[in-house]
Amino acid sequence: MEFTHFDDLGNAHMVDVSDKNVTGRRALAVGTIRMNREAFSAITGGKVRKGDVLTVAQVAGIMGTKKTSDLIPMCHVLCLTYAKVTFELQPESCTVRAFCSVKTDGKTGVEMEALTGVTTALLTIYDMCKAIDKRMVIEDVHLIEKHGGRSGDFYYDSESVR
Repeated sequence: MEFTHFDDLGNAHMVDVSDKNVTGRRALAVGTIRMNREAFSAITGGKVRKGDVLTVAQVAGIMGTKKTSDLIPMCHVLCLTYAKVTFELQPESCTVRAFCSVKTDGKTGVEMEALTGVTTALLTIYDMCKAIDKRMVIEDVHLIEKHGGRSGDFYYDSESVR
């Protein structure tokens, strides 16, 4: 596999996608934040002083998808047609799993947008709850699946992770 963000002289550049066909692209990413029982209870009980943590994190995650090209140097600016952030609360482990789904019709994929959305949502949860638990851990951020484009479909297989 070649690195496409460098020319023959080793200079960095954005990949030229002008000759690629516009196709439907979508991606789904996930990540987790682990916290103490007090922080988890504050989130689920609506007791965080800064406000409704999950709603703010949801909006932040969607905003993150739209700002990906501002944060990742070689990402193309994309006109997203859909972005959604959802959460799965896991009381037994005091964790919140964030999912970010992104779609567009374009010449390049939306994997980075989905990953940025998840990460932004998790960072927002951390920011809003750090007064309660500074030891929160953001972990296991990864792409679950992607569809469209020349490389075809991808599905995460935890068995193949080293």
